[in-house]
Amino acid sequence: MDTKFKQLLKTIKLNESMLSMLFGVVTVLLIGILIVRMYSTNKPAEITPEADKTEIITEKVGDVVVEKKEDGTKVPTELPEKVTVEKGQHLWAIATKYYGSGYNYVDIAKANNLSNASAIEVGQELVLPKVPVIEVGVEQPNKIEGDSYTVVKGDHLWSIAVRAYGDGYKWVEIAKANNITNSNYIEVGQVLKLSR
Repeated sequence: MDTKFKQLLKTIKLNESMLSMLFGVVTVLLIGILIVRMYSTNKPAEITPEADKTEIITEKVGDVVVEKKEDGTKVPTELPEKVTVEKGQHLWAIATKYYGSGYNYVDIAKANNLSNASAIEVGQELVLPKVPVIEVGVEQPNKIEGDSYTVVKGDHLWSIAVRAYGDGYKWVEIAKANNITNSNYIEVGQVLKLSR
């Protein structure tokens, strides 16, 4: 093969040194073109006015990294879409692991249509909703003031109790005060009495 190549070079009247010089010139030209293109098309990064106003604040709730939103709520940053129940786990432990607060077990139960939050099985796959962390004893966003509250879409007695009293377990009092026999069923527009 080497001899055929040399014969070709002789035919087109190029020797090895001339060919090396030709390849060198082509290489230098290509590198020059790449450098010019790189600097001419690369604009410096610009920060848009909207991005300049955005401030991402991260902190921890328990062991979970959360992003603090403008409305004061905190949302887990690394929340998987689904988890599989392992031996010895219960909703409170799962909520604590992924939200930093066991109180979010109610959100997990609701997202998975669990009528009994205590009845989960090993191997069961659960959806983890992207909801704010429920922190008891911390000033809640959208706090409910007054002695009544009108139910809106997405409400459940636990979240109403947290926002009204700072304690989700007071949902029982709300249910009793409003003669609610099925705590999983409240209607949008329903006015609830809140004892103070």
